[in-house]
Amino acid sequence: MALYERDYAQDRIQAEGRALESSRVDFMKKTYQLLAASMLAAAVGAYVTMPIAAAVYQYKWFIFGAELLILFFGLGLSRGKPGLNLMMLFLFTFLTGVSLVPLFASLIGMGKGAVIGNAFLMTSVLFGALSLFAINSRSDFSSWGKPLFITLIVVIVASLVNIFFLKSPMVDVFITAGVLLLFGLFTIYDTQNIANGAYDSPVDAAVSLYIDFLNMFTAILQLLGIFGNDD
Repeated sequence: MALYERDYAQDRIQAEGRALESSRVDFMKKTYQLLAASMLAAAVGAYVTMPIAAAVYQYKWFIFGAELLILFFGLGLSRGKPGLNLMMLFLFTFLTGVSLVPLFASLIGMGKGAVIGNAFLMTSVLFGALSLFAINSRSDFSSWGKPLFITLIVVIVASLVNIFFLKSPMVDVFITAGVLLLFGLFTIYDTQNIANGAYDSPVDAAVSLYIDFLNMFTAILQLLGIFGNDD
């Protein structure tokens, strides 16, 4: 009888483990589906506003402010509200696509339009590789949160100092390279957190990964725009 009870308990533990693993896989699947949909929303935002790139540039700080408002308030207030949180997610990603239009237009105007596709391909490969590494790695990256956040603050401050005071192209290159490295590390950190069940909603998880991808893409795009050549 005791042996039967032990076997039953072991079977129950294994069944619970399989159910948990299945739940995590389903969560990851939904997250990456939302991430793909978010990229599509951003592409639509860029496509429909490309003809009015000059107007987008004129109102770029207003658009950026709207992005921050949705990111820090809209998504927070809509958390746990199906439908509304999706609307906020796609509105946010749509606006990020719009905010990229001046950069796209500048590159196209310089005859470097091909680097947009190249940058997206490179970002996708790098992002995918880092995500797979995070999912399959046995290392624990949970302690990276605070150092990465502090580094992000330093990078933002350095960017503002360079924009308003130094205005150095070389410093801008170093900052852009730093952004690429930083959000590559954020990709590892966020992906493992998602795999470990640190997020309550696939929408919140998709937002984190989208921000990582967006910043990596923008950094690669800027670096290719500086050093790349269509020839």
